[in-house]
This record gives sequence, structure tokens and C-alpha cells, in this order.
Amino acid sequence: MSRVLTDAAAYAAGFLSGLPDRRVGWDTSVEELRDALDGPLPDGSLPADDVIAALIKGAEPGVVGTTSPRYFGFVIGGSLPAAVAADWLTTAWDQNAGLYVGGPSASVVEETAGRWLKDLLRIPASASFGLVTGCQMAHFVGLAAARHHLLAGAGWDVEANGLNGAPPIRVLAGAQRHVTIDRALRYLGLGTSCITEIPTDDQGRMEIELLRQALGADDGLAIVCAQAGNVNSGSFDLIAEVCEVANQSGAWVHVDGAFGLWAAASPRLSHLVEGAAAADSWATDGHKWLNVPYDSGLAFCAHPESHRAAMSVHANYLIHSEGAKERDQVDWTPEFSRRARGFTIYAALRSLGRQGVSELIERCCSNARSFAQQLSEQPDIEVLNDVVLNQVLVRFRDDDQVTREVVTKVQEEGTCWLSGSMWRDRAVMRISVSNWATSQEDVDRSAEAILRCAASI
Repeated sequence: MSRVLTDAAAYAAGFLSGLPDRRVGWDTSVEELRDALDGPLPDGSLPADDVIAALIKGAEPGVVGTTSPRYFGFVIGGSLPAAVAADWLTTAWDQNAGLYVGGPSASVVEETAGRWLKDLLRIPASASFGLVTGCQMAHFVGLAAARHHLLAGAGWDVEANGLNGAPPIRVLAGAQRHVTIDRALRYLGLGTSCITEIPTDDQGRMEIELLRQALGADDGLAIVCAQAGNVNSGSFDLIAEVCEVANQSGAWVHVDGAFGLWAAASPRLSHLVEGAAAADSWATDGHKWLNVPYDSGLAFCAHPESHRAAMSVHANYLIHSEGAKERDQVDWTPEFSRRARGFTIYAALRSLGRQGVSELIERCCSNARSFAQQLSEQPDIEVLNDVVLNQVLVRFRDDDQVTREVVTKVQEEGTCWLSGSMWRDRAVMRISVSNWATSQEDVDRSAEAILRCAASI
């Protein structure tokens, strides 16, 4: 056993150290990957050394350098060294972090990490939290707590009776919201038809007066979904005003802060999330800007009793904590058996400290502005968004087809990797800067590659 583990660790360390010089995309086809990795299930066992060696050889050509300092696609962060090492330990320790008795250290570390996160993100210390797989499930948790809270206030026990016959709940959200909000509503049985879309401005921010009018048109139960960091433009709803308007009508406010909520950790950027502490629930990711390995989502709730009521489960064969002395993580998440995600978050936060997190966020935003400046200085290249955070939307020759061709050519060239999107019905190149290791040199090298590819079309 020790040899295969040592060999795998040595390979992993070499892979990570070689990222700065590695092609960021992949250079193989799905057919080649299937030839290397597919086949019949072996009848007999194979030596672990041979299995891992074959896995590395077959899989590596199709491994994307998502942790590369020049990966700018899908707001995927890198992995801090301390977080990677803690993740290896998490696998070796293999704790089932559902109950305290399944791993006391996992429970206490998660408890500590949750308190640190609330402090950094300027969420009230009294809020509850849960560590989940990603922002998708963080939305699920926050909106499940909202569903319980609103229906309980109307005298309906949704956990016992379901939604048949329950008072309807409206969800008000911007037209530029992320699709994970809709998906969470589907999971919760509320459906997407409950959504009232609020028009947005040219940066994707909800129009507050139109939100006010929509809330005033119906005095029923309502959830307002505010956005801290539009997935394309990086813009922020005016969250303080959203909370004020929602509170006047008794609506619950849920903040989608998948990556933008981390602006709260920076003194220079915290104004973007001003007023967010008045919300009722918040969702964000650790595997984006905190730069911990996948998967890591974070859910917070200002109403712990509603959060726990929506999530907890009990069985007589389980050993539950008595009173409030120990924390059973299963009470705050939709998972029963679950990975001990707290170790990586704890290690990342302790290695960076408050100042390190702030510097990481600010450095990424500075790099995004550098991208915007270098590209927009060129003729026939336009940056379409106000670069308030880490997102840059670029358009080439004001032409959809040319823009898409440039994106494809950059992906194939391999210096960096980024993706395309649509912004206000126009094709754009979408650059997302969220890696702790990205330097000005990486930005310069990538911008040069983008311009070179654009000039070749």
C-alpha cells in the first residue's frame, strides 16, 4: 500500500508544480480517451501499482489544467497548496462527516471554519451554516430554509404535508440570474413557474423600483433572490435596497454570492455587498475564490431554527449529539454520509489569514482590469461590461461569429483557456480571473495569445 500511495503523491506533486509550463486545455479526442480507459471489467484483481500507472497514462491527456494560473473559464479557482495537502489527508482519514461520532475532529474543524467564514464574509455571527457540494446545493439549502420559514409562518408544515394544498410562494429574481436558482426551485417542488422575473439594467442588476412594484402587486408569501456577482458581468444587485424593499413586504431575501460574496473579505471591495448582512440566507462557493479543491459549497442562514427544521433527520440507530454540546453536520445539510470538507476550508483559511484572503481577491480583480485594459486598447475589440470584479466580457469586431471563432482558436492554441457566453443577445468571450497563482505575467502572456489568435482570423 505505501508504495502506490507514495508514487501517486509524487506524481500529483509533479503535476501541480508543472502547471505553469503545461498546456492549459487538452490535446486528445473522446475516442482516444475511450480507447485508453474503456474496456471490459477485469475478471481478476490487478496490482494497485499497475492500476494507478495505467490510470495516469490513460487519463492525463484529457485532464484540463483547471488549476493552472492561466485558466480563466467558468469561474473555477485553483487549489492552494495547504488546501490540496488537507484534501489528501481528508481522503486518507476518510471520516464520515455526518454525525459528531463519525469524526469528532471533522465536526470541530467544520464548526471553526464556519465561524471564520461568517467573520470574513460579514455574515451575522448568529447565522447557521452548512458545507455542501457547491453553490447549487447551497441554494437548495437556503431556499429550503426559506420554504419552511414562510410556510410555517402561514401555519403549514411542509416537511410533514408536502406542498399539495400549501399556500403558494412567489420567487422574485432578476432576468440575469444564474440557472442554479431555477434548478434549486425544481428540486424543492416549487417549480420555475413560481418565478417573477424582474428586469435588469445594462450590467445585469435588478431594477429596484420594478422589484418594489412586483412585491406590492401581491401580499402573499415571497422570496427575493439577489445577486452578488453576476455570472457574466460580475455586477452586484443593490443588496441593501433589495433587503429594504423585501423587508417591507415580509419577503425572505436569499443572496446568490457564488463568487461575488467574497468581495466582503476585501476592504476595497466590500462596498459591493453593502447591506447583505440584512438578508435571510446566503450561498457561495469555496472551490471558486477560496481556491480549495472540488467540491466545496457554503450555505448560511439567519434563521437557524428554520435551517435545521428543513434539513435535519433522526433515526433510532444513529447516535445523535445531546443538546448543543457537539455539532452533527447532518442537521444542516441535505447529505447524510458526506466528505469532511471542513478540513480543506480550515487549511486554506488558516494558511491565508484575513489579509491573505483579501489580497487574493484584490489581486484577481486587478488582473481582470489589466485584461480589460490590454484588450480594449486594440482596434475592433470591445469590453462590454464595467469590470467591477473579476469578470471581463470581450467582443471582437462587433460580430458573433468572429467572437466565437476567437474563443475556439484560443482554446485550441493552449496558452490559456477561457469560454464564450451570451451577453444581452451578443456573443462574448468571458474571462474569469479567480486563481490564487495568476500573476501579471500570466495575464500579459494570455492577452498576447488572445490578440494573436484574433489577428489570425
